[in-house]
Amino acid sequence: MKKINDGRFDGLSLLKRSVTVSPSGPGEAVLETFDNLYSGRDYEIVFECPEFTSLCPVTGQPDFGAIEIRYVPDMLCLESKSLKLFLFSFRNHETFHEEAVNEILDAVVEACRPRRAEVLGDFRPRGGIALKVKAAYQKNGEKKRGK
Repeated sequence: MKKINDGRFDGLSLLKRSVTVSPSGPGEAVLETFDNLYSGRDYEIVFECPEFTSLCPVTGQPDFGAIEIRYVPDMLCLESKSLKLFLFSFRNHETFHEEAVNEILDAVVEACRPRRAEVLGDFRPRGGIALKVKAAYQKNGEKKRGK
């Protein structure tokens, strides 16, 4: 099959690299996007990260969980390698679970401006309590709270 380079992927710098350097934290990570060729229809994209890790901001102990990102793209789609590097950048990042899920949602929305997005964090028990956090975004009628 012949490769077609119509310029849609010119902005994807991370996918083209043969050597990948992981960002030291989410603030340094870059989420890359590409044009959605099917922007005229709603369809859902789901990313699953079953090995999400971050650090407790109080104890410094590692926290483990799974992150699921669901979104309906509008004009842009997230590039998966950049998303992987963004999620991996939480490994040495001190954050509460609630903050991590909302930070991920904010980054996804900022990068690709989806029609809808949802991030679910399913965190392993610490001290006998497991935690699930869900944050959602809706393009029309969005209610913005927080920062």
